[in-house]
Amino acid sequence: MSQRVVTRFAPSPTGFLHIGGARTALFNWLYARHTGGRMLLRIEDTDRERSTEAAVSAIIEGLDWLGLKADEPPVSQFERAARHREVAEELVAAGKAYHCYASQAELEEMRETARAEKRPPRYDGRWRDRNPAEAPAGVKPVVRLKAPLDGTTLVADKVQGDVRFPNKDLDDFVLLRSDGTPTYMHAVVVDDHDMGVTHIIRGDDHLTNAGRQTLIYQAMGWDVPIMAHIPLIHGADGAKLSKRHGALGVEAYREMGYLPDALLNYLARLGWSHGDDEVMSIADMVAWFDIVDVNKGAARFDFAKLDAVNGQWLRAADDTLLVDTLMRDRDVLPNGAILKARDETTTRRLLAAAMPGLKERAKTLVELTESAAYLFADRPLPLEPKAVEILDAGGRAIIAGVLPALEAVSEWTVAAIEAAVRDYAEANALKLGKAAQPLRAAMTGKTTSPGVFDVLAVVGRDETLARLRDQLP
Repeated sequence: MSQRVVTRFAPSPTGFLHIGGARTALFNWLYARHTGGRMLLRIEDTDRERSTEAAVSAIIEGLDWLGLKADEPPVSQFERAARHREVAEELVAAGKAYHCYASQAELEEMRETARAEKRPPRYDGRWRDRNPAEAPAGVKPVVRLKAPLDGTTLVADKVQGDVRFPNKDLDDFVLLRSDGTPTYMHAVVVDDHDMGVTHIIRGDDHLTNAGRQTLIYQAMGWDVPIMAHIPLIHGADGAKLSKRHGALGVEAYREMGYLPDALLNYLARLGWSHGDDEVMSIADMVAWFDIVDVNKGAARFDFAKLDAVNGQWLRAADDTLLVDTLMRDRDVLPNGAILKARDETTTRRLLAAAMPGLKERAKTLVELTESAAYLFADRPLPLEPKAVEILDAGGRAIIAGVLPALEAVSEWTVAAIEAAVRDYAEANALKLGKAAQPLRAAMTGKTTSPGVFDVLAVVGRDETLARLRDQLP
């Protein structure tokens, strides 16, 4: 029986879960789910000066909001430092690593010589085979891996293909610093091995690390995990993703009103695709995703495409789910206070009644909330300039004319309301739209809204008649 797949997401808690990290987590999660495996979470918190508990919480909350929960509690890399030291000393005892006593001055001299000779700076191996008894007094050594001096190291990458690193370029890199703390290069390998990770899926900015990390696995006699280095995300202009492009924390996307499933749908298609499918459910993604189908080239982040995908998810979403989402996120959304104007029962009832019309035009929850504002507005309604123009250009006279017909409607339904307005329009040689425009302006304060008869029906008889009377000349 083949080994069960174990992937891992390993962020550094020096900031929030950014959008590139979210996609890496998604690919790890999808591959684990697709293969019936597990995804683990490791917090790479060895940078004690920059790591914060707030960032750890933000990362975990971001993953939870996206629905990308790890299958086990998170592991702290910092707390495993003793194990990292143990492995490094094992390598020294086995003759696969050694203590290096080179001073900072010596190392700087090596770098300057390399620069002068126009070659990459490399440690020259001066303590590789030297007797530690020759060590200068009072110098705390680092531990370096005894890397092969010739040949190549192969990384058989599932996305990038076979990548070969000349061993002479990998040099005897440091495993433990002079204070006994592990380097990132070393800690990652020990943690991935101990956690049983079978597949390492991460950004291709780590590809150059893969060669050195492979050497540590080989020195310990451990199986090397299967590696897949995915392309980074660029902005729409092709430049490396920055804050102006959308390299924001996941919580910012929540505040911008994106649905988590829609964001995952969009992120999945940054560098991976399944035919021409644009909108796909989480179940679809799990069924279809394979890491070998990820493209080598950088993907481009485009807010317009994200908006389009989110709009499609909004239109397809269950109305009750959308009401629940708006009520849950109203403290997060910048205009969420709109939804606090009434008691919760009334707010939910009005949103539920209006949702079929509201969701047809919105691309985000922020837009959805804004378009729902008319439901909760206090009288007299604030009017947009274009709405004022419509009312001033004969609109108030139309309202005065149609008001008696609406007052006479016995059953307050969309069909009955539309019939009353239609009869008024025909009797006065008006197109239905000409009669509807001032009604929309008076009821919503805007010139665009869901269907105007739906608006009147949802708002209710008493509130509708009061808003219309507010605009009488």
